[in-house]
Amino acid sequence: MGKTIKYGYYPGCSLEATAKEYNLSIKESARLLGVELVELEDWNCCGASSGHSTNYELSLALPARNLAIAEKAGLNMAVACAACFLRFKQTNHDLKADDGLRQKIENIIGMPYSGKVEVRHLVDIFSNEIGLDEIKKRVKKPLKGLKLAAYYGCYLVRPPGITKFDDPENPQILDNMLRAIGAEPVEHTHKVECCGGSLLLSRVDIVVKLVTDICKAATDAGADGIVTACPLCMANLDTRQKTTHVPILHFSELLGLALGTEKKHYDVWLKKHINSPIGILKAQNLI
Repeated sequence: MGKTIKYGYYPGCSLEATAKEYNLSIKESARLLGVELVELEDWNCCGASSGHSTNYELSLALPARNLAIAEKAGLNMAVACAACFLRFKQTNHDLKADDGLRQKIENIIGMPYSGKVEVRHLVDIFSNEIGLDEIKKRVKKPLKGLKLAAYYGCYLVRPPGITKFDDPENPQILDNMLRAIGAEPVEHTHKVECCGGSLLLSRVDIVVKLVTDICKAATDAGADGIVTACPLCMANLDTRQKTTHVPILHFSELLGLALGTEKKHYDVWLKKHINSPIGILKAQNLI
């Protein structure tokens, strides 16, 4: 890799609060892979998951302001949250399709935006810009013996015409990353089923049912744990399990571990989980 890989980094609200370990492990994995993440100055909430259902113009103005900040800085945008990813992709799609709407949103946010900022999820950046072959070369601690269910949820792959992320029915990008770092991805029936997203607090009964089904599908397939690329999915899966105790991990925690991050880093990440992943990692002598 000769070129410098640099992105405007949008952490979003969850990574500043309930998913701090995701933020920390994203930054550490990026550092180990030589990706420079420049946090956007004065970024604001993107509107996920309730703002976009309140008012259409609000749903565009909130993410558009962040896109305009990235454009002013001359940077494309890297995001770690699948819900944020969808809001930015949807906004770019709608503003590019309607110049009058774009001008209206510019007036609302008080900033110009041409619609040219490319938005990419960090799973995509690591997998396709760094490349899985390069990641394999850099692995210092292969995650051998670890069987994991990649969970994509809704926002990364749907609607496919907007996100253009992977196969909406059977995505493989996260599975392929797990293979590259030495783990064994297991196929399961619920990799793109909804976890309940915005119902986390308002309809716990629905979320518990959805989460239980996802966790059972993973364990029935022989998985030791579930891997996510979204802090909202992580919150649901980790906190709303009732009959199962499946460890849930951010993909970046496993990536950082495989790349040889120091114990002082992963100790902080792994202790923040409700259903601790420490046992399955110790069982394979990975920590």
